[in-house]
Amino acid sequence: MANTNFLGLRTVIYAAPNLLETKEWYTKALGLEPYFDQTFYVGFNVGGYELGLDPAAQIAEGSTVTYWGVSDIEASVQRLLDLGATAHTDSQDVGDGIKVATVRDPFGNVVGLIENPHFSL
Repeated sequence: MANTNFLGLRTVIYAAPNLLETKEWYTKALGLEPYFDQTFYVGFNVGGYELGLDPAAQIAEGSTVTYWGVSDIEASVQRLLDLGATAHTDSQDVGDGIKVATVRDPFGNVVGLIENPHFSL
């Protein structure tokens, strides 16, 4: 097997056109306070991975979607919808008991969710 310089996923950046409002929404959605909170960037530690909010980032249609692991996809999607997200793709079983869905946060970012009973850290 070839040696790789990739160490694994570390950070996902979402556009935050209004950093304060975006930070407040993600604090509620994640149930976490940010560990890094500055006027130019806010970072949350989500299970050892960073979700970053950047007021200078641009939302690009068709960009890569990152899927965050959840234990119950239906409940997780509903919670985000209740907090003001909008449905992007419905929950679907993609095989072997794995389910995925995406929502748009109130700021236009596409947030992926995955329920994968076969994956553990």
